[in-house]
Amino acid sequence: MTFPSMRIALTGGTGKLGSTVLAHLRAEGHQVINFDLAGSRGAGFVRIDLTDYGQVVDAFAGVNDQADGFDAVVHLGAIPAPGLAPDVATFHNNMLSSYNVFQAARRNGIKRIVYASSETVLGLPFDVDPPYIPVDEEYPARPESTYSLVKHLEEQMAIELVRWDPELSITALRFSNVMNPEDYDGFETFQADATLRKWNLWGYIDGRDGAQAVLKALQVAPPGFERFIIAAADTVMRRPSTELAAEVFPRVELTHEVSGTDTLLSIDKARRLLGFAPKHSWRDPR
Repeated sequence: MTFPSMRIALTGGTGKLGSTVLAHLRAEGHQVINFDLAGSRGAGFVRIDLTDYGQVVDAFAGVNDQADGFDAVVHLGAIPAPGLAPDVATFHNNMLSSYNVFQAARRNGIKRIVYASSETVLGLPFDVDPPYIPVDEEYPARPESTYSLVKHLEEQMAIELVRWDPELSITALRFSNVMNPEDYDGFETFQADATLRKWNLWGYIDGRDGAQAVLKALQVAPPGFERFIIAAADTVMRRPSTELAAEVFPRVELTHEVSGTDTLLSIDKARRLLGFAPKHSWRDPR
């Protein structure tokens, strides 16, 4: 199926995942402006403070000769993990930025928003056992940090915004730990101790597949709100997934059969509704 080219406002396009998303969307023929605090001066980059609503609403209306309005917003701009800033700074920055982005999009008539939620809402670092394995999107959020709390609140905000505006589409992508090919040599350090990566059920997502998920959501997500776990098809470990689960989470029910090193972060919903199909693995020849 052929999809039309879009004018896309991308926040956080200079970050680890954002830079890959930016390149992928442009390679697919879309006009993308990178709105971020950091970046290279030139066409396609606009410096912005996402905590300043005036800047955001003005930017989404268009930027001089670079873009005359937008068809969609991809929101990746944020403090990207717990512990990088004081809790209150993380809350203020990320919550206010997301409200400003969502509201500015609505005020400018933009009906399609895709943004980065997080696997952390599933209960990471799983100091309390998950309710079952593989984990999926069906059980209530279990934020265990301020960063994760914001991700949960963003999802709740999106639910209300699409209720207010039935034509609005907001897709939350619960990305697993983003990795690029240069990170994969470090995976060997995980192999001797299953507990080192138990905090996210040994999950990860190749940045290129993260970009694929963003594009799929832009193309096919209907009006309304939906959330998806986005992870690689496998784990970071060489040992079988069922063996890892039995050793580290012996009291947790395995709800369906898992083969080999298949992911324990269920991506069935993303596969079914978005057509998401991970293509990259740390096991691939490099």
